[in-house]
Amino acid sequence: MGLLSGLNKLLGGGGVKREPAPAESEQHEHKGFEIETKPAKVDGGFRVSGVIRKAGNEHQFIRADLAYSLKDAHELTLFKAKQSIDQMGDGVFR
Repeated sequence: MGLLSGLNKLLGGGGVKREPAPAESEQHEHKGFEIETKPAKVDGGFRVSGVIRKAGNEHQFIRADLAYSLKDAHELTLFKAKQSIDQMGDGVFR
């Protein structure tokens, strides 16, 4: 056992497994559209933000919605992007 790992154990860090941090952006597909969820860090949480792409077209969006965790922000961003695609289809690029 090395000095640093011994100190880590003494200070309570030994054997503790940490969850990996969620990705800064995530890629998804919905009805032929590519969705990249990219929540923006703001005071108190994360703002819904992302990009919708299809056939060389790109639409960046930012919503007023906030989530307290990055994981929840990715889920909410994906929901909002799918909702836009379902309602507007290719019109999302106009």
